[in-house]
Amino acid sequence: MALTTDATAAARATLARVALAPGWAASAALVVPFLAGVSVPPTLQYVPLVASVVVLGLPHGAVDHFAVARTRDERPDLRAVGRVVALYAVVGGAYAVVWFLAPAASLALFIAVTWFHWGQGDLYALVALADADHLRSLPQRAGTVLVRGGLPMLVPLLAFPAWYRRVATDLVSLFAADAAALAWAFRPDARAALAVAYGALVAATLALGYVRAESRRPWALDAAETLGLLAYFAVVPPVLAVGVYFCLWHSLRHVARLLLVDDAAAAALGDRDLSRAFARFARDALPLTVASLALLGGLFVLVPDPPSTVPGWVALYLVFIAVVTLPHVVVVTVMDREQGVWA
Repeated sequence: MALTTDATAAARATLARVALAPGWAASAALVVPFLAGVSVPPTLQYVPLVASVVVLGLPHGAVDHFAVARTRDERPDLRAVGRVVALYAVVGGAYAVVWFLAPAASLALFIAVTWFHWGQGDLYALVALADADHLRSLPQRAGTVLVRGGLPMLVPLLAFPAWYRRVATDLVSLFAADAAALAWAFRPDARAALAVAYGALVAATLALGYVRAESRRPWALDAAETLGLLAYFAVVPPVLAVGVYFCLWHSLRHVARLLLVDDAAAAALGDRDLSRAFARFARDALPLTVASLALLGGLFVLVPDPPSTVPGWVALYLVFIAVVTLPHVVVVTVMDREQGVWA
């Protein structure tokens, strides 16, 4: 399905506001008080990540069994659903085993895959919802993915290395291991080199987009989101920042994409009936969200060092998210190909 035929213009216009504005508002609402020196108790910073279990975060991937078929304008029959279930069982299952064998390497892979996937999600939103005509070439789109994914994955490492290391240690310690293999990333010289390289990439990507833009408005949106998120992740503590971003930025934008490939939901959006469209998504996502919670419980039983604190439980949840993210990225990449996101 081409991007231009995802839904009617009315559906896209209705959804664009709903999909984009909450992330902007939440980011701005957090940046201002933290710039003013406000602090939040560490335990409370985990609340958005905990909420993501049922609020958009985990559910946004729970419609993957329908997503590819709908993107191809096909009915999600048992064969189509079975292929996606098999993908999750094989790819996710293999990755889960690797976590037990090599947790530090698995964490590094999780960061790399999430970096790509969150950038991938923003690229789709720019092209499909914001009509970003300045992203004209494959290198530009690849650069945009690297820039956007690096905002939640790299900037917190540069701004809050102690927090980043603490979360990394929490994840790896579930498997009775340590994160010593990742120590290089926390050295001041390594972080300085990463900051310089990433800053150059941001500047080059936005500058090239400005030169190639036919319409300044989409480029201005891209630049404002990029620089705004740069400030957001540099100022807001990472557990809180990533939790809010996961729910109200990344996941909400992906849900919007799912609504546009669901004919019934797209029709509801065309009628400006947001409640009916989102109810369709909630109905579709509920069964696999519940199944995912059961699997999360199974992971708790299997890990060598089960959690007993809030950070530990969040770490267990993030390991589970890592396991399901890998096959989820495969599904979204197929959607990208079908919709010409990289064309």
